[in-house]
Amino acid sequence: MTSLLRNVLAVLAGIVIGGIVNSALITLSPSLIPPPAGVDVANAESLSQAMHLFEPRHFVMPFLAHAVGTLAGALAAYLIAASYKARIAYAMGVVFLCGGVAASFMIPAPAWFIALDLLAAYLPMAWLAIQIGARMKQGTAARRSEA
Repeated sequence: MTSLLRNVLAVLAGIVIGGIVNSALITLSPSLIPPPAGVDVANAESLSQAMHLFEPRHFVMPFLAHAVGTLAGALAAYLIAASYKARIAYAMGVVFLCGGVAASFMIPAPAWFIALDLLAAYLPMAWLAIQIGARMKQGTAARRSEA
């Protein structure tokens, strides 16, 4: 498989894996931290009208979904990529950051959450994925040299 094809697959896999992790955590969120009574979290209108009822604890799972989704996508992309691994992982961070910016316009949330989310959930998680991926690659290389 050529490096270009493998890098394209890394990007696609990163987007898909990150999106699946994000969606899974968002779907799981209401069962772990129930929303205020009468709020339909799947309905933007309901969210908008009831946002004043939300407490900081209600924003934990959305933040984790964005952060862990980005981490998973960037790590997968880093591990799959044939070259430019860090750039591709950071590209995943940028892709998910763009999604976060779009979501901040579409889904009502307090300014403190939007700021925290955009500053801490995307590019820092891509950086962390690079650190984890590099250590995983070093461990794999060390095990191969021992064999």
